[in-house]
Amino acid sequence: MLRIYNTLSGRLEEFRPMVEGEVRFYYCGPTVWDYGHIGNFRSVIATDILRRYLKFKDYRVTHAMNITDVDDRIIAKSQEAGLSLDEYTAKYVDAFWEDFEALGCERPEVVSHATRHIPEMVSLIEKLEQRGHAYRSDRSIYYRIKSFPEYGKLSKINLAGNVAGASERVDTDKYEKEDARDFALWKAPSRPEEPAWDASIGRGRPGWHIECSAMAEAAFGPVFEIHGGGLDLVFPHHENELAQSRALGHEFARIWTHNGMLAFGGEKMSKSLGNDVSLRNVLDTWGREVVLLFYMTGHWRKPIDFSDETLQQAKAQWEGFQGAYRVASAKPEPGEWQRLVRALDDDFNTPEALAILHDWRSRGYWNLLDEGLRLFGLALPPHAGGEDADALRRERDEARAARDWARADELRDRIRALGFDVVDEPGGSRIVPL
Repeated sequence: MLRIYNTLSGRLEEFRPMVEGEVRFYYCGPTVWDYGHIGNFRSVIATDILRRYLKFKDYRVTHAMNITDVDDRIIAKSQEAGLSLDEYTAKYVDAFWEDFEALGCERPEVVSHATRHIPEMVSLIEKLEQRGHAYRSDRSIYYRIKSFPEYGKLSKINLAGNVAGASERVDTDKYEKEDARDFALWKAPSRPEEPAWDASIGRGRPGWHIECSAMAEAAFGPVFEIHGGGLDLVFPHHENELAQSRALGHEFARIWTHNGMLAFGGEKMSKSLGNDVSLRNVLDTWGREVVLLFYMTGHWRKPIDFSDETLQQAKAQWEGFQGAYRVASAKPEPGEWQRLVRALDDDFNTPEALAILHDWRSRGYWNLLDEGLRLFGLALPPHAGGEDADALRRERDEARAARDWARADELRDRIRALGFDVVDEPGGSRIVPL
């Protein structure tokens, strides 16, 4: 039974999709105003592990991710560079995908750019205004927080303490508002040269929070299973998303997942603090496998420390896995694979999963080790001794194609002796643990 911690309820919940066997999952992706650092990719890896494990559990996963390609920072940077929004953000979008693929992550089924969903944002703003949840001031439009009594339910924040400037992306007094706690849905340009869109609600550009409400609902409709992102997005971003959509009577996401942040020298890693470390530099120095294992050493909901020492520990783990793989595999005890499944069913507990993988390494269960690591997008080098279950599977496929049933049965028996079975499917076969 898969259980996931839901930030909204504040507890572990049994995962029950709305449609049996299907999962719709929205992840808050990058804001492309600069290159990504290794802290940014904590969320990417946590999301990739969640996605891979849901697929392993035989769910049909539709994963949507947004790319924020318009906000005040992007506008300021693009104008400094004398470039349009598209021209300025293009190199950072390309860089994000290069880093994404260097980590070996699986691409989402849906990728939404904010600038391509302006009509959906305008439509939501119009509805919020019609229902009294939004108001106009100095040509801009704001969300009226006091109109939504449930505000603060996600972040558990005390509304009385919610003041302007509480986050680097909370609006301050640049625009006139009824209440300092209200946030912008639609911003009128302050200068003629600023990027803006002509719309029924006036010329302007969207606020950050309405972008994700609109893109998530464009992908999945008014209700879906999971919404993910970093812990730093709980307030104000995700709180505001939830307020916008629920004010319109939309349930929106049922489960909210938030990964812990990467710490460097005791502080959250961020560009604004000047302590960010390039992902590319880390990959060049340590390699993809070490970086992935480093991310897995901490539970996805907890912070993890970034240092040469923690990376060296991850490197030692990878070297240990590689060494175990060079000897013949022992036959595992019954139920070994279920140990890993139970750990991951318990809120994607990767530290416990890693402990199990190391136990398999020490006991010589390299076939199980190989399959377990593949769950996380890791692949060991070609095996130097013993039998390879997947190679036997391919050989069995060839025997079946030649209608050599006796040989195929013999190969299946050898695969089972290694602790695996073969599932025959249209177009091929696959290995599954016993």
